[in-house]
Amino acid sequence: MEKKDFQFKTNLNCGGCVAKVQSDLNHAEGICEWNVDTTNSDKILTVQSDGATEEEIIAIIKSKGFKAEPLVI
Repeated sequence: MEKKDFQFKTNLNCGGCVAKVQSDLNHAEGICEWNVDTTNSDKILTVQSDGATEEEIIAIIKSKGFKAEPLVI
C-alpha cells in the first residue's frame, strides 16, 4: 500500500495532551510514524500513513477529546 503523509491542525498544546493520544496513535493499524509540533501556533500533527485514512486519524484524536482538522500538504 502507498504511504501517505497527512497534516492536521490540532489543539494538542503540550506534552500532556500528546501523551493522551500517544498510545492510540502508536497502536493504530496503518500509522507508521507521527509527531506533533507543539511549538507551532497551529499545533501541527504530522502522520505518515501506511493504510490509515485521514478520517480514522481524526477519529482517534477526537476520541481523546481533542480537535483535528486536515491541512492540505
